[in-house]
Amino acid sequence: MKVVLQRVREARVDIAGETVGAIGAGLLVLLCAERGDTDAVADRMLAKILKLRIFSDDAGKMNRSLQDIGGGLLVVSQFTLAADLSGGNRPSFTQAAAPDEGRRLYDLFVARARAAHPVVATGVFAADMQVHLVNDGPVTIPLQMTA
Repeated sequence: MKVVLQRVREARVDIAGETVGAIGAGLLVLLCAERGDTDAVADRMLAKILKLRIFSDDAGKMNRSLQDIGGGLLVVSQFTLAADLSGGNRPSFTQAAAPDEGRRLYDLFVARARAAHPVVATGVFAADMQVHLVNDGPVTIPLQMTA
């Protein structure tokens, strides 16, 4: 599973001009399920994201987690994170999970995030989305977990 995290002051996802998910300060999570990913991988990824200390404490040091600050979590499906460019200039997405499995893992991740954290918003799996954000810092962190 691949994720790109962006610490944001605010973020939202629009589809056809309508906002479907929005948060204030927190994390935008671009999430890609890959072939071979399991429920356990999704659980480990979520645990890492919720506890990752990338928010400033009173001294200005990155020492607080999303849970510590009570920030929002905006989860957006992003299969293009599985892009493989080793064969040329046109990306291949063969490492992305098959659509049904990708949706299952995305839905699982979101359900478990909602069970563990009070503020969770989402995009729509496989939709044409426009993601708007104000990156805070900027802080952008790629994460990858495997089975």
